[in-house]
Amino acid sequence: MSDADWDTWVETQTDRIRAAGQWRAPRDLDAAGPAGTLTADGRAVVHFAGNDYLGLTQHPAVITAAHEALDRWGAGSGAARLIVGSRPVHSELEQALARWKQAETAVLFPTGFAANLGVITSFAGPDVLLCSDELNHASIIDGARLSHAEIAIYPHRDLGALEAVIRERARGRRVVIVSDTVFSMDGDLADTAGLLALADHHGALMVFDEAHAVLGPDLDLDTHARVLRVGTLSKTLGSLGGFVTGPRSMTDLVINRARSYIFTTAPTPADTAAALAAVMIVTSPEGDDLRARLRSNVDQVREGHPSPIIPIMCGSEDRAVAAAAALLTHGLLVPAIRPPTVAPGTSRLRVAISAAHSLDQVRRLRAALDEIAGEPTS
Repeated sequence: MSDADWDTWVETQTDRIRAAGQWRAPRDLDAAGPAGTLTADGRAVVHFAGNDYLGLTQHPAVITAAHEALDRWGAGSGAARLIVGSRPVHSELEQALARWKQAETAVLFPTGFAANLGVITSFAGPDVLLCSDELNHASIIDGARLSHAEIAIYPHRDLGALEAVIRERARGRRVVIVSDTVFSMDGDLADTAGLLALADHHGALMVFDEAHAVLGPDLDLDTHARVLRVGTLSKTLGSLGGFVTGPRSMTDLVINRARSYIFTTAPTPADTAAALAAVMIVTSPEGDDLRARLRSNVDQVREGHPSPIIPIMCGSEDRAVAAAAALLTHGLLVPAIRPPTVAPGTSRLRVAISAAHSLDQVRRLRAALDEIAGEPTS
């Protein structure tokens, strides 16, 4: 194909996205915490769109830990973990994560996306039936595709449909069930107890992605099912990276099979040390206090909602974009979420609450949402 052909193809693809009204570009927000300035126009805003659920990106102990690691080991690890990239802090964090998640061992990845790719492709293959909730995260979807397993997408949270799929299609093969515990666009919860019971009954491997599970659900691990728990360092823990916890036999296999672990540079020492400090906070009484504050902030917007992710459904893309623009006039930044991130007809505002938001900021948001929606948000 000639250069001209490529230029034409790129132009055509770009035009299609623009014509659909779905062209997007990053905008710089000069912020340390929820409040900051949009650099394009100098507008002061409070954002309700991030995943720093406990505000730990700004915690002094987390920042200090990153500084100390930077001074001791430098800016980067310089190699993959299995070459010469592993530092003592990587092992210390893995041990802390395993204790936190009540698991035998943990394995670090550079991102949560890489963790899902690595875990799913390590255990699923052409001889496996992989069952995935239809609203699972993109990293799970891509991991499933890369695994070359037979993929069965079951309706959202429908355990009856999942059971039927396993009975009809397993045919004596190994089965992997994978589900978010908190779904990233709706903020609702998986039936973790039901999933574990199904996995136990059918001898399936259960993989949970707990990226957004800052307020639960807590897992009851009193089960015979094999369970792997994937998590992220970049949301509740305020750093960057991903991990999986589980039995040593399985995590050792991940180390030896996961291409997104083997063939990538180890997480930076600063990110790793920051996450280690964050785990210490999350598992302390201070962590309990931060979760209680987050719970209270969520209740200000939608009482009893089970997670910090609150969808404000708009339906059409135009309505979602207009609602986001209206909030911006109030100095509140909540970008519209629309296809292809969500299905057509389900565009929304994805409100994300943090313990770092002040009560005044949360009340401003609630009042603005009620004004824009013309009805209560709960």
